[in-house]
Amino acid sequence: MSNFNDTIAAISTAPGSSGIGIIRISGDDAFEISNKLFCRNKEAYFHNNGENPCIKDVSHMCSNEIRHGYIFESSPEKSEIIDECLLSKMCEPHTYTGENIVEINCHGSFAVLNRILEIVIKCGARPAEPGEFTKRAFLNGKIDLTRAEAVMDIINSKTEQSRKAAAMQLSGRLSEQINNIRERLIGCLSEVDVSIDYPEYEMDGITGDNTVKVIDEVCDELKNLSATYHRGRLIKEGIKLVIAGCPNAGKSSLMNTLAGYNRAIVTNIPGTTRDVIEEFIQIDGIPITVKDTAGLRETEDVVEKIGVDRAFDSISDAELVIYVADSADIAEESILCEHKSILNPEKTIVIVNKTDISKDKNIEYFKKFFAEFEIIYMSVKTGEGTEELYKKIKDKFFIGEIYSGSENIITNMRHKNLIDTALSHLKAAKDSHERGMPLDCISYDVWLCAEKLGEIIGKSVSDDVIDDIFRRFCVGK
Repeated sequence: MSNFNDTIAAISTAPGSSGIGIIRISGDDAFEISNKLFCRNKEAYFHNNGENPCIKDVSHMCSNEIRHGYIFESSPEKSEIIDECLLSKMCEPHTYTGENIVEINCHGSFAVLNRILEIVIKCGARPAEPGEFTKRAFLNGKIDLTRAEAVMDIINSKTEQSRKAAAMQLSGRLSEQINNIRERLIGCLSEVDVSIDYPEYEMDGITGDNTVKVIDEVCDELKNLSATYHRGRLIKEGIKLVIAGCPNAGKSSLMNTLAGYNRAIVTNIPGTTRDVIEEFIQIDGIPITVKDTAGLRETEDVVEKIGVDRAFDSISDAELVIYVADSADIAEESILCEHKSILNPEKTIVIVNKTDISKDKNIEYFKKFFAEFEIIYMSVKTGEGTEELYKKIKDKFFIGEIYSGSENIITNMRHKNLIDTALSHLKAAKDSHERGMPLDCISYDVWLCAEKLGEIIGKSVSDDVIDDIFRRFCVGK
């Protein structure tokens, strides 16, 4: 269990060597801890035999000031300067977490960052838990839950589209819309309570009509918001695409074409690919994870058999399968029938490959055999059909101007589920009204809807949900 009275510290930059690394300290004692390890004048430090010259450099700094100086470690055993740095001081409450914050910008080597973090912890901080800085920002009212989740989305964004969607959510536009809807529902509940408590005013009819009107308006808004999730999921998570087919059909060559470089080994020996090879690409801003798989065939080779089993698993898990057929060397029909039986026409594109060297009768054969599938006649070697393949992939997922930034869009499954649950409560409220139920019965479902919307922005959410959300964050954020 986290203690939010503690002062916490963590490395906030990614692991690995870099020009600059950042160590963040947040909490009441951030300045006092920093005084123990930072000095502007290393000559003064050494003149005092490694003792802190009691300048209290950090305490005397203004808020939002940056100073050049040195991180030192002083103990009975040793006294030394660890690194040259820039130190930033930010005073509560106008900080990311709402607490006192110090950020140490030092050289970004693994050794330097970890050594400085050890000293910070030795001076009184404790290691931050995953997402604890952002969790404190949420608990201190600096951001709501949707904006906190957007922080992680923007860190993990892989494309310009996903960055734009996360940045829009981080700006608070989704929160504003959800909060506006919730306040209108709460306003209806207030009217209902007045009508129930003071029946002498005979507002039942007026209040009931107004409640139904608001319910209808909110239903339309939530339905429109929920409908954006298909596009939102594509923007955030992308498409899982698997390339499958018989050995030597041209799967690895296609993988290299999509990747834009020689990602997979290509030979004329069947069974070259023995494992699943994965690559990330994007088409019109949509992230796509492409998997090249082992050729589908019976084999006595133990290693290749494992690869074939993984290929079948990948096909079942894929959102789009590109099945590559070799039109220059047609496999036995029984084998093709077995492959066809595991392919879903709704999520499969068949590529009839090697059209540059195949016979017309072979192409006609595949045209009839895969009649219920979308087919592209292609030569991966010459590039013929490549543009058509990109177009087919985009058409499969309706990829066009998928996000303009002018609307709120749902990218988070948690938000989608809560909106759909809220809609179900509004539907129950409408059904109750149509059956002539009293207002207090209707208001209960309206209240449940408002509660679910409150969970989205964090106004009515359990500690377990909060812990689960922030557990997925990186430590330094």
